[in-house]
Amino acid sequence: MLKLSTALIGFMFGLIVLVAAAVSGVVSAVFGGGDSATSGPPSQAALADIPGKYLTLYQQAATTCPGLDWSILAAIGKIETDHGRSNLPGVHSGSNSAGAGGPMQFLQASFDSVVARHPPPPGGSTPPSRYNPHDAIYAATAYLCESGARNGADVYGAVYAYNHADWYVSQVLNQAAKYKQAQANSGDAPASPQAQQAINYAQGQLGLPYVWGGNGPQDGGFDCSGLTTAAYQAAGITLPRTAQEQYDAGPRLSSGAPLAPGDLVFYGTPSNVHHVGLYIGAGKILHAPDYGQPVQIGNLHWHGDDYAGARRVAPNGEL
Repeated sequence: MLKLSTALIGFMFGLIVLVAAAVSGVVSAVFGGGDSATSGPPSQAALADIPGKYLTLYQQAATTCPGLDWSILAAIGKIETDHGRSNLPGVHSGSNSAGAGGPMQFLQASFDSVVARHPPPPGGSTPPSRYNPHDAIYAATAYLCESGARNGADVYGAVYAYNHADWYVSQVLNQAAKYKQAQANSGDAPASPQAQQAINYAQGQLGLPYVWGGNGPQDGGFDCSGLTTAAYQAAGITLPRTAQEQYDAGPRLSSGAPLAPGDLVFYGTPSNVHHVGLYIGAGKILHAPDYGQPVQIGNLHWHGDDYAGARRVAPNGEL
């Protein structure tokens, strides 16, 4: 057997420690250390993949752990159960072969211990349940925070504590990057919390039919302005009902000004606006296009479009 000198062993151990510290530092710089409440809106990939209810919970729960980016929670939820959509044993009831259950795959003992120290806020089950998305996501946030994610101190270590495998941490970090990288490089202005709430609601309507005059599921679907009206209503803001009225409600953004997620974008002419969508960032809009086309994500611009401009909805509801 090859024997290494004590000095060489010490050097190699020191090198491993330095590499680990460098990796941890890079991870913390990208996914931690900032204000998680304003850590950036989701990318188009995130909006297309994460159910609206879950996206809202990831974002809200992340604010309870300073320095933890919501995308880390979302990535764990994706890898563990596809945001609760998996039908494997232990997701909706019972447990898997390892004893884990619920959308964030908690062991019952671990879940009970975490919620005893950090009870989730109102909105979940009574008593808290690992199968309830609200309770599970808040519990996961608390667990990560206790494990090193607070203030971005050791995000890598926190995810490793969640599942003791380097490959798992790599998967989580790669998924988290997909959920935020497109938005980070888009040059868009930041979204207000109300605008993000509107986007979260609209994302939850993807796939619903286009219905002329439709105001929501109760009507079987949406038309374009019905969707934008309902989205902002979910954020506590009342908009005029039609695309033309929303266009006429206030000054437009100046040409060339960066758009922000949540901006209303219009098509047509100033006196004949025929379509409105909700900008979601990275050159994408979420809208109800026309008959036979469900609520979907599309491009802000396309060949031959008659883009007429954009308006920003202020947090107080003014356009």
